[in-house]
Amino acid sequence: MHPSSERILDGKFVELTYKVTDRKSGHVLTRVEFPLSYVHGHNEILAPFVHKELEGRSAGDVIEVPIDGNQIFGSRDESLVFTDQIENVPGEYRQIGTSILMENDKGQTRSFLVTRIDDKTLTVDGNNPLCGREVVFTLEILTVRDATHEETRAGQAIIAGAEIDPSLMRPVS
Repeated sequence: MHPSSERILDGKFVELTYKVTDRKSGHVLTRVEFPLSYVHGHNEILAPFVHKELEGRSAGDVIEVPIDGNQIFGSRDESLVFTDQIENVPGEYRQIGTSILMENDKGQTRSFLVTRIDDKTLTVDGNNPLCGREVVFTLEILTVRDATHEETRAGQAIIAGAEIDPSLMRPVS
């Protein structure tokens, strides 16, 4: 069988890249630096509705999946936005886009993003960056082939340095 005619089905090793674009502004909100790989049906690392769209596709295909951020992440909660005096914030967090993992008094953790800095204050936001946005998830399929026994057993081919956008990850139940 010619490799380019392989389709994404259970047990196939898939390598892809993606970007997320704001539908209104056209700005790219996030993109993966390195190709992401997984074994279809075994360790699906993206949200289930994305894997459904990938099914039956081949290497070379580029697909667009529209996402309503409110539907997936709920609407914005302004009580998750905090502003503090900049001197109370350690230097390594004083950069827009920095992610800070915080814990509440019940021991639950949530990721906050630094969204604003001025001379005196720093603002963090615990809402998912896709809340309230309509975005397009564009995936480019690079490789589709039979997974090796090791890949299926391990669940994925380990790729050094791969960064996965947490907003598109499958929630842990």
